[in-house]
Amino acid sequence: MADDKPRRKVTLNQLRRKMREGEQIVQMAIYDYRNAVIADRLGIDILCVSDTGGMILFGHKSTVTVTFDEVMMMAKAIDRGSQYGLRMVDMPYWSFHISPEQAVENAGRFVHEANAEVMKCEGNQYHARNIEAINRAGIPVQGHIGITPMRMPQLGGFFAQGKTAVRAEELVDDAWAMVDAGCFSIMCEVTTQEVNEYLAQVLPVPVISLGAGLGAHGVHIITSDLFHLYEEHTPRHSKIYTDLIPIIEDVFIRYRDEVKAEIYPGPEHTVYMSDEEALKFARKMKWESKLEQLDTKASKASKRKTAKKTSLPAKKTTKKAAKKKATRKKTGRK
Repeated sequence: MADDKPRRKVTLNQLRRKMREGEQIVQMAIYDYRNAVIADRLGIDILCVSDTGGMILFGHKSTVTVTFDEVMMMAKAIDRGSQYGLRMVDMPYWSFHISPEQAVENAGRFVHEANAEVMKCEGNQYHARNIEAINRAGIPVQGHIGITPMRMPQLGGFFAQGKTAVRAEELVDDAWAMVDAGCFSIMCEVTTQEVNEYLAQVLPVPVISLGAGLGAHGVHIITSDLFHLYEEHTPRHSKIYTDLIPIIEDVFIRYRDEVKAEIYPGPEHTVYMSDEEALKFARKMKWESKLEQLDTKASKASKRKTAKKTSLPAKKTTKKAAKKKATRKKTGRK
């Protein structure tokens, strides 16, 4: 249910306040208008236009092939569907990697064309220079470390990051590099709990966990994972709250079967002309089959009307009328 309190626009100051007061920040990957409306209504703090939407909506096998224009399309939909949540865009592959100038130009396009408020950039300390340029241009950025899908070949696959002390230290260095670059928040994707918890204790900005356990200042989830809409893979860290696939399949089957059986659409789902207008139309179009149908319908209606008249019961005499008639007969009055 929605919170009864009127919502206020989520700002970076509010996120910092939540961090100080120990209130969890709720962040979700949203890619379409209707989910944006619902999430915004229910008080989600950050609506992240994730490039994973390209896999869910458009069938990409990975986020690497999701295009800038596809992310832009999703970002515009989220803008139309939200008023209060902070609108974040996950900058797609190769949209900020080449140079500071490229990074600023593309981030600026998301702000200008899709009314985005903040960006999310995944990477490590070596991407910090380009990310800093976006921040310096006045566009806030959430840094994304740990499993970074854009670097899967380099990382060797989808494996939890930070299992060794050496790798954990590298992730800490990545996080600090992004904070030094001006990032307002750091997201840890599938790092160990220890890395996530340590960063939440030492960094001066909110830390968000995506599959990195508790201990951070907030949690991010891929919306489709909540409903098992991506059947190809269910991440270990995701919780399926409702499996929508069987429900959708059931509806599709019922619809398919009713169409084949010519049950749907029924009269209650259909708009008809009046018989008078239908007759005019059929005559004008010389639609013989319809004329025959209307004639048959009119003939049946006429027969029903005649039958109803002939089957009407004789008029009943009320007790009062019978008494009055008897009195008249007795007195000889007519």
